[in-house]
Amino acid sequence: MAFQCQRDSYMRELVTSVVSCSPAELQREASGKKETVKGFNVKLLDTVLFPEGGGQPDDRGLIGGVPVLRVTRLGPDAVHFVASPVQVGQEVRVEVDWERRFDHMQQHSGQHLITAVAENLFGYRTTSWELGRQRSTIELDAPSVTPAQLRALEDSVNEKIRGHVPVNVQLLSVDDPAVEKVRSRGLPDDHAGPIRIIDIEGVDANMCCGTHVSNLSHLQVIKLLGTEKGKKNKTNLVFLVGNRVLRYAEKSYSTERSLVSLLKTGPDEHVEAVDKLQKSVKLLQKTNLSLLRDVAVLVAQNFKNNPQRGNFFSLHRKEGDNEFMSIIANEINTEETQLFLTVGEEKGPGLFLLAGPSGRVAEMGPRVLEMLQGKGAGKNGRFQGKANSLARRAEVEALLQQQHTAEGDEQVFQAPANAVTAVTVHSCTRGLRSSLTGSEYSRMARKSTTMVRRMRTMKRHLNLFHTMNFMVLHGLVNQKKDVSGRLRGMNS
Repeated sequence: MAFQCQRDSYMRELVTSVVSCSPAELQREASGKKETVKGFNVKLLDTVLFPEGGGQPDDRGLIGGVPVLRVTRLGPDAVHFVASPVQVGQEVRVEVDWERRFDHMQQHSGQHLITAVAENLFGYRTTSWELGRQRSTIELDAPSVTPAQLRALEDSVNEKIRGHVPVNVQLLSVDDPAVEKVRSRGLPDDHAGPIRIIDIEGVDANMCCGTHVSNLSHLQVIKLLGTEKGKKNKTNLVFLVGNRVLRYAEKSYSTERSLVSLLKTGPDEHVEAVDKLQKSVKLLQKTNLSLLRDVAVLVAQNFKNNPQRGNFFSLHRKEGDNEFMSIIANEINTEETQLFLTVGEEKGPGLFLLAGPSGRVAEMGPRVLEMLQGKGAGKNGRFQGKANSLARRAEVEALLQQQHTAEGDEQVFQAPANAVTAVTVHSCTRGLRSSLTGSEYSRMARKSTTMVRRMRTMKRHLNLFHTMNFMVLHGLVNQKKDVSGRLRGMNS
């Protein structure tokens, strides 16, 4: 049978009666996690809520004031999942979430129009399509679509929208000869009742169960955002219809104004400004790596030149990587000294390195891994990996110190919490002062001060860059195609 939502897609509410109500469970995803919801499956005498099918998602709405969480089709029936029961035989008012419904009508009818025109103009058949939450895609049986073809297709579909072309719904019996003349990808195995045809006058006739506009003018406008490489020598055409185009334009304008404020340039110069900033950031990152290496060497030398250094060295730094820790370990003789190094947020995720005599490292490595909730492995006197949480870092350090005390190694050297601040860098140079001439010491002190100044400037630039980059990627997706690849590379 055809439901009321299929006979009149513009009908927003209906009074009908409850045929059945039975306990059921619904599997759904909320906030990225799957969950099971207990409720009831309700069948009605008729409904204005469309069950998912034909590439179109299902409707949302109310049955007697009770929210409908899912609508599916089971043979000739629509099954509504609700959280609380409704009485069988009772008359209820069924209301549809109109904003969601009309959006689906626009996208679905827009897909029919784009599909028909693409085939008429270029012979590109549609093999599938998806109505997404933010944008929709049509899979075309073509290896590529040129920019000129994309413009011609967009111009043609919008011309038909301006032409106020009627869209009619026809119900035909399965054995009607007219069925053979319409475009179709076949009927579902459990199809029952008449065949529904969506006829865009003079443009297309297609077998479909979904909800549609009654006139192409109700689509307002179609915007083809571009194409993406599909599977098996096919092309995915990305599009927006109607209200989605308006929201997209509003969001793009808001992002554009924000970028004007951030980049201090006009909209036409944003791409050039981002390109320059990207090059600057790459240079800063290269400089940062060099500075990190210098700091690691200074930290290690400061330890080695400390007459009270002992045989245990501990350091934590918020910013750093595996190479930073490895340089320190390579500079210090770990056959005699045990090192415990970490980088990352003090109570968040990070990296760690335990190095020293092979026996000690092999014994303590797994315990450190467990306490830091991490993953890693070790060999040849080193155990390193990723820590899910550094919250227990102090406990790990205390445990390692306790082991040294028990084995008679009482002297411990603990580096400052932030090994790349001005205080730490200058403390490194003070540790070396006794072994340097006055001029050598002065040069090193100047170098350390300059290093800190550069790193502070680099951090400010990086913060600006990441903020700007996020906004470009999420708001200017339609800017020059030849730059889009570079913008994606900036965020990798």
